[in-house]
Amino acid sequence: MNDDRVRIPLKIEETLAAASLGVIAVITLANVVVRYFTDASFAFTEEVSVCLMVMMTFFGASVAVARDRHMRISFLADRLPPSWRRRAELFSTGAVILMFAILTVFGAQFAYDDYRFEVSSPALGVPQWIYTIWLPLLSAVVTGRALGRAMRLARTP
Repeated sequence: MNDDRVRIPLKIEETLAAASLGVIAVITLANVVVRYFTDASFAFTEEVSVCLMVMMTFFGASVAVARDRHMRISFLADRLPPSWRRRAELFSTGAVILMFAILTVFGAQFAYDDYRFEVSSPALGVPQWIYTIWLPLLSAVVTGRALGRAMRLARTP
C-alpha cells in the first residue's frame, strides 16, 4: 500500500519502534557487561525491556495494519471473486477494529486499577500504571490505524 494515502505518517510508529528496540539493546548490553565484570545486575532491565517490547509490538502492529500487512490466513480469501474478497477484507479489518477497541477499554480499566490500588512494579517499585498505561493508548492507536484502513478500503471500488 502506498503510504501517501495515510494522513498521519507511519514514520512516527516506525521511529518509535526502532527507538524501543535500540533502548532494549542498550540496556541489555549494559546488563551483560555489568554481570560479566561484577556479580551484580541491573534489576530494572527485565522490567523495562518487557514494557519496551510490548510497546514495540504495538507500534509494529499499527504499521502492519495501516499497510495491510497484518498476519492473516488468506488461502480462501485469495480464491474468492474480487467483490467477495473485498467483503472478506472489510470483515477482517472490522474484526481487528473490534479486537483492539476491546483491548483499549479493558486495558484502560486495567491501568486504572493499577493506579487506583497503587500497585508498584516488582523490581523498581515504581507505580505499575506507568507500564500498563501503554496498553490502552497503543491499542487505541492500532484501532485508529485500522479505522483509517477500513475507510480507505470502503472508498475504493
